[in-house]
Amino acid sequence: MIKGSEIHSDEWAAYTRLGMLGYGHSVINHGAKEYVRGNTHTNTIEGFWSQLKRSILSTHIHVSAKHMDKYLGEFEFRFNMREKNGKKMSHAMFNRLIHAF
Repeated sequence: MIKGSEIHSDEWAAYTRLGMLGYGHSVINHGAKEYVRGNTHTNTIEGFWSQLKRSILSTHIHVSAKHMDKYLGEFEFRFNMREKNGKKMSHAMFNRLIHAF
């Protein structure tokens, strides 16, 4: 992560030092039934992990730790390119994926 990046998280104690490490840090308190405050929420990252897990279970079935970074890189690319300017990008996905690596 780049110093100065804005990180939105829940209240898990491991995240408390992010501000001291040079990151902007906004917290949502799920324990107090708080799920969104202004632009701060964890919905996007939770959706990402949910889709990744479904993809592994349906397509890959098993992911080795040795190649985890490759699976995550591919899935991150697919997730970030799923729509551009409100348009589905599946027609250009293969060409963009090949040129990204």
